[in-house]
Amino acid sequence: MITAQDIEALDREFQNQEPKAILRRILDDIPNIAISFSGAEDVALVVMAWKLKKDIKVFSLDTGRLHPETLRFLEQVRKQYGIDIEFLSPDGEALAAFTQKKGLFSFYEEGHEECCGIRKIAPLRRHLQGLDAWITGQRKDQSPTRANVPVAQVDKAFSSEDKPLLKFNPFANWSSRQVWEYIRMFDVPYNPLHDQGYISIGCEPCTRPVGPNQHEREGRWWWEEATAKECGLHKAHVIATDR
Repeated sequence: MITAQDIEALDREFQNQEPKAILRRILDDIPNIAISFSGAEDVALVVMAWKLKKDIKVFSLDTGRLHPETLRFLEQVRKQYGIDIEFLSPDGEALAAFTQKKGLFSFYEEGHEECCGIRKIAPLRRHLQGLDAWITGQRKDQSPTRANVPVAQVDKAFSSEDKPLLKFNPFANWSSRQVWEYIRMFDVPYNPLHDQGYISIGCEPCTRPVGPNQHEREGRWWWEEATAKECGLHKAHVIATDR
C-alpha cells in the first residue's frame, strides 16, 4: 500500500515511466482511488485506466454550466465503456443564494473564484473525503501554473489533519500531442467541441475556442491574467510546488 511517506521517492521513480505503468502500479496498490473526468481530453486517461481495471471509479463535476456537447460526450463514454461515472453537483442552497445575490455572470466582473468554489471546489472536497487518492489528467504543458506538476504528490489542498490524500498525475510529462496520438490510435471518443477550436474545456460561459498559435489555456477565463487560470481544483498545489 502506497503511503504519504512514499510519495517523494515514488515521484522520482515515476518521472521516467509511461502513464500505463504508473496507472498499473497505483491501481494495484491503492484500492480506494478514483479518476477525475472533466469531459475534455483526459478521456485518454480514463480509457487507459479502464483497460487495466474495468471497475475503476470515475467521477465528474456537473457544475450546471457545462456545454451540452460535454454532457452528451460524458454519456457516450459512460455507455460505450460501461463506466459508472459518478456526477458531483453543487449544494443547491449555496448555489441559489449565490446566484440570487450576484446573478449568473458575476465572474466576468469579480473573478471566477467564488463561482468555482461553489460549483466545483465544495462538491469535490466532499467527494474526496471518502477516498485515499485521486487521479487527474494534469500535464506540465497545459499552462504556466502547471509547469511543475509532479506525477505523485500529497494533495495538501484537500488533505485533512488526520488523513493525507494522495494525488497522481500520470500524464504530467506527456504532451498534448502524445495524448491525442493515444486517442486516435485507439479510436477513443472525444468531446466534439475539440473540432470547433476548443482545447481546454470547462464551463460554457468561461470557455471559448483558441486561435492559431494561442496556448490552450487562453480559452479559459480569458478576461483574467494567465497566472490566475486555475479554478481551485489544482491551484493551491501546482503553483506552490517547487520541483
